[in-house]
Amino acid sequence: MAKERSGNGTSPETFISIIGPGMHVVGECQTDGTIRIEGTVQGTVRAGKAVVVGKDGVIEGDVFTQDAVISGCVSGTLVAESRLELQATCTIEGEVCARRMQLEEGAVLNGTLRMGETFLDVPASPEPTATEPPMLPMSETRETFS
Repeated sequence: MAKERSGNGTSPETFISIIGPGMHVVGECQTDGTIRIEGTVQGTVRAGKAVVVGKDGVIEGDVFTQDAVISGCVSGTLVAESRLELQATCTIEGEVCARRMQLEEGAVLNGTLRMGETFLDVPASPEPTATEPPMLPMSETRETFS
């Protein structure tokens, strides 16, 4: 009698997906577990557990995860809800949001950084204050020259 395989007890969070060296992915990558990127991804990367970018790995897009260890290059928004480790060989270009961060000497971070317990509570576009003029849509601020 054959056993049913649906109840094998392996959780999706324990799986590791790998984008290998020389591999180029265009589009969204999503997993409940961990994804390791040694190649190139052009698009959004979402991982329920962790994103690991190897020394030669490249992400041209946004990253959303619990934990991240970056040794390669990321261009875009990087959100690590728990922990972010930027190793000495990494280059980050864009917005970084993390609860905790470890930054090794030699790592390059060009962009904005928001840290702490409340970084996810910050509104995407803050309300104008009494001292700031309200922001106008681009179509209303564009000047025409003759």
